[in-house]
Amino acid sequence: MPAHDVMPEMELYQPVQVEDALSLASRFADRGWLLGGGQDTYGWLKDRTKRAEALIDLNGIEAMRGIREVGDSVEIGALTTLTEIEQSPLLKERYSVLTDAARVVATPQIRNAGTLGGNLNQDVRCWYYRRGLACYRAGGNICYADTPDGMNREHALFNASRCVAVTPSDVGPALVALEAEMVVARDGGRERTIAAEDYFIGPNISITETTALRRGEIMTAVRIPAKWAGARFYYEKVADRNAWDFALVSIAVAMREENGSIAESRFVCGAVECKPRRLQSVERAVRGRSLGEDAASAAQGLASQGARPLNYNQFKMPVMDNLVTRSLTA
Repeated sequence: MPAHDVMPEMELYQPVQVEDALSLASRFADRGWLLGGGQDTYGWLKDRTKRAEALIDLNGIEAMRGIREVGDSVEIGALTTLTEIEQSPLLKERYSVLTDAARVVATPQIRNAGTLGGNLNQDVRCWYYRRGLACYRAGGNICYADTPDGMNREHALFNASRCVAVTPSDVGPALVALEAEMVVARDGGRERTIAAEDYFIGPNISITETTALRRGEIMTAVRIPAKWAGARFYYEKVADRNAWDFALVSIAVAMREENGSIAESRFVCGAVECKPRRLQSVERAVRGRSLGEDAASAAQGLASQGARPLNYNQFKMPVMDNLVTRSLTA
């Protein structure tokens, strides 16, 4: 019987140019595994829950690191660590909602190794799926979390389709709030950009994928437009512990005021749906309202409207509503 605490055999490739990595990604397609910080990768491979013929280690590609100004946008390489994002003076000054989100990911040690690309592209954390059970996402015909006896405290309130697992990314909601774009490259020099709001996908689109990234593609960077630079931001993550744990509910908010009223806003919740959830009803309700009790009163109860709670996650509904209130009154 094979051991479950050692890595399976596979080929290792360590390209130093994006073009070489793309060629390898195209060549191996779903038989290859892209490696960034490795915080999600090594658990899958060590437990042999997933297998790959080739490990494509991207860490030698310096072009995919760093935080830089590109025109009136800020571009962050996909291999930039979460610690570098958290500590960046440029990001703190212009887009503090992102640095606040990076600051609450896991632990300092994990943030030192974990990358922006890894945090955005990590797989869901449902323990039934991670244990190797044959759920819908793993090719089976059942969602173990969505059964009368299923443990689903951390799972979705909205738009579940067969799978009720939620997005585990802490920085994803912040990037959706900032209207960021993901830069995606593929072999042959082809490149496309995908709005952060469209980058994450649900099981109604693909039961096996969590992002719009296609086989053979690599997310090389994230671009944040100048539109929200210096706006009023709010980020909060509710979890069982202040370190290590994934969010039970989180919120990322960007707001602009004119003449004492909210002129435009973006409210995004994490860990309540399979992807970061825009709270558009809240955005409409607070437009033209004064920041504080006026806006909070107008938005009361809207965040959780339409939720379909499971057996053990009803508590997420008042948490969502309270986070909206806190973001408007803090």
